[in-house]
Amino acid sequence: MTEPRQRLGLNIDHVATIRNARGGVHPDPARAAAMAHAAGADGLTIHLREDRRHIQDADLQKVREASDLPINLEMAATEEMTQIAVAFKPHAACIVPEKREERTTEGGLDVAGLHNQIAPMVRRLADAGCRVSLFIEPDPVQIAVAEVLGAPVIELHTGRFAELWLEGGADAASSELERIRLAAVEARKRGLEPHAGHGLTFDNVKPIAAIPEVAELNIGHFLIGEAIFTGLDQAVKRMRALMDEAQAERAR
Repeated sequence: MTEPRQRLGLNIDHVATIRNARGGVHPDPARAAAMAHAAGADGLTIHLREDRRHIQDADLQKVREASDLPINLEMAATEEMTQIAVAFKPHAACIVPEKREERTTEGGLDVAGLHNQIAPMVRRLADAGCRVSLFIEPDPVQIAVAEVLGAPVIELHTGRFAELWLEGGADAASSELERIRLAAVEARKRGLEPHAGHGLTFDNVKPIAAIPEVAELNIGHFLIGEAIFTGLDQAVKRMRALMDEAQAERAR
């Protein structure tokens, strides 16, 4: 039986980052959303942060109108963001840790420590028709709590893997790769769908893409950066090709 193709979610936050650096309307993240499907993306990810440093409230509907791709709304575990997500009703809502002073999301959400805060949010989002995802470390305790919370999806944080790869390549990152692989296996055993993301590039994506349990990769910063040099279409197509190659090589 042929495995489903691993999905590629394109995070377009940093199109908005460039726009906001100068103000005005260019470049428009909705235009990136419109291009994503033809380039080979299977979904769109946008993170509406508390400080609105990139995606703005008005972008939500514009992105929806620009593309038929499913939207994954990344959001902090706050009442404000829960209300926005319940009203917007994205295909998926991924609860992530968020600190105002951080440059990007640092580490996974501590769902074990924040169980009582997150549990009602998961229920409200699910009741609104959102497919709830929790962005967590590849840790069996966090995975077990995610199952208890009733979230059907987890996204495994690959940031540590990416850092180690940058420092020393595949050998340096091997132990963290195994940790991610085992976490994906554990998630599947518990009936959860594992996704993965953070810090993935052309150089390091294939080992993660080769993990058969991982159904989706969400990649943004690197692809938007590459798009400056090669265009968004070519950047996404190359990432899509590398993911497909990893799956084909694993199947041999």
